[in-house]
Amino acid sequence: MNVKSRHHLRADAISEIEDALAEGLGVELDADTYEKVSFEDSDWEVVLVEGEPAVFYVSDDESPDATDDPFLTVRGANEYPPAENVVTVDSGAISFVSDGADVMRPGIVDADESIESGDLVVISEETHGKILAVGRARIAGTEMLGDEGKVVDTIHHVGDDLYEFSG
Repeated sequence: MNVKSRHHLRADAISEIEDALAEGLGVELDADTYEKVSFEDSDWEVVLVEGEPAVFYVSDDESPDATDDPFLTVRGANEYPPAENVVTVDSGAISFVSDGADVMRPGIVDADESIESGDLVVISEETHGKILAVGRARIAGTEMLGDEGKVVDTIHHVGDDLYEFSG
């Protein structure tokens, strides 16, 4: 991914990111530097927090007029573990989710009950709690456990171009 532009964020943009992550994930970012990066060959917009790609902007495909929401990247979620909007998968799902597959009900062992359909979520593995992917919930967290069906559409995962990018 080739960087098109890179600039430091103003205090109001930083506050917006910090507030959104605190409200949506229960994460408190406390950093000295925030830089927004845009790419020539990708639609991703990333915020480097202390030089690491910790936040990215996710568009809401169902509402094209809506503003993009700041959310933790996989690397950001592993650095700043979220307390909310977490879906946990079993060891059998790790290789699939890490390769970018959408999350299916049979692989889920736990889901935050406050998740609503359309929410952004992080996907963690049950053994070590490592974050494998970020996705958008298709259904409420209370309905995620079960025997069949796709419940989370993956947006970003371990090993994709965004994960491999380094500031």
